[in-house]
Order: sequence, then C-alpha cells, then structure tokens
Amino acid sequence: MILYFSGTGNSEYAAKRISKEVEDECISLFEKIRKNDFSSIHSSHPWVIVAPTYAWRIPHIIRKWIENTSFMGNKNMYFILTCGGSIGNAGKYLAKLCKRKNMNYCGCMGITMPENYIALFSTPAQEEALQIIEQAEPVINQTIRYIKNDNPFPQTDISFKDKINSGIINDIFYPLFVHSGKFYATSDCIACGKCANVCPLDNIQMKNGKPVWGKSCTHCMACICRCPKEAIEYGKHSQGLTRYTCKKEI
Repeated sequence: MILYFSGTGNSEYAAKRISKEVEDECISLFEKIRKNDFSSIHSSHPWVIVAPTYAWRIPHIIRKWIENTSFMGNKNMYFILTCGGSIGNAGKYLAKLCKRKNMNYCGCMGITMPENYIALFSTPAQEEALQIIEQAEPVINQTIRYIKNDNPFPQTDISFKDKINSGIINDIFYPLFVHSGKFYATSDCIACGKCANVCPLDNIQMKNGKPVWGKSCTHCMACICRCPKEAIEYGKHSQGLTRYTCKKEI
C-alpha cells in the first residue's frame, strides 16, 4: 500500500506514479492527519511511505502518525522522500522508527523535485519545474523496480554535513522556523476559504472574511501555494515569488 502526504503535489505525483506501476492502492494521509485518525490499517503488500523532506528528515507530523498507527499484515516498509536538494541522513531516523514499530526497514530513496519551500527559498517557474520533474523520472523508475522486485533500496554514502543537517540542524530548525507567525492575507483575498480547506492540521480559520493562522503549522506551504489569488504572503520573502504546485499529470 502506498501512503502519501503532499502539500503542493510533489509527493502526490511520485506516489501515484509508483502506485500505477506496482498496481497497488494509493491513499492520501491528509484526512487521517487532519482528524488525528490513528486507527489500524492492513496491507498484504509492502508499505510505501511517500512524503516531502522537512529539514533533511521526514515531517514530524508523518513521524507522529506512523508512531501512533498500527500496521497490520506485511512487515516491510519503504520510504520515499521528495526534496529540493538532499534528504541528508533521514534514513537513520526512519530505520529507528521502523525498529520501534517492529517493521522491516527497506530503505529510504530521495527524489529531487521542484523546490516548494517559498518561506525560505525561490520556487521555479512552470517550465523549469517540469524539466526538474522530467529529470526525476529515471529515479522514480528505479524506485519502482526495487519495490516490484521486493529489494531494499541501496544505501547511500552519508557525509558529515548530512549527519549535522538531519541531526542538530533539524532539532534547531523546527522550534525556530516552523511556525505560522509570518503568514498573512493581503487585500487580494476573496475569502474563498481554500487555504483553510487545504491545511492538514486544520490550523486556519476564516474570521471576518480573512484567514487567521493558529499555532499548529507544519510549513507544508499548501495555503500559500494553492491560494487562487496569490493573496497569502510569508513575511516579505515570498513577495513577488512564483507559487509552486505540481502541474505534471500521471
């Protein structure tokens, strides 16, 4: 079973590509996370978790969901992390997670996709984004072959920088940067409520025709990138930047 979480579409695209080729069920974790649904799930096929990389590790909200959910049936678990550049030493923490869950860790594959983290970086224009996705296709195909053949993903060399990024940098990054304090709606807001609907943590409420952010934010960038009027900004950094969502069709 392929389980995915996606804010702007990168991980959704990878998950559905894999699902189509391995002919296995593909489920979005959006509603389960939004509703704190930790009910047990069953699959006779290996589990394939597809998610974005947040500060060189799996997002905390995905880790929490896995920790609290019982996986019945098959004991093998693959991880696929989409990223703008590197997944660092994410595999170390995923292997430990699987050990705690009594699951067989089958490795972690990083897939470079277009950058979507508009809170800190610049996002690509559509043509460039499609080129980046095209360059990712061979890696996606390779990933599919490993899963089809029930082979673990190959281990990659981990640098000292990777260890630092996934370790102390991740520990510092979340409390310092992952918050909603800088999000705000401009006068272009039409009060459509889409930002509230696409928030996986139900962290956005519409009040007096404007979105108001609460304290539970995972920086998935769904609200700012999926706003139909580009009426959401993140401080000054996002002003004038392209909003990215994956436009590539399966």
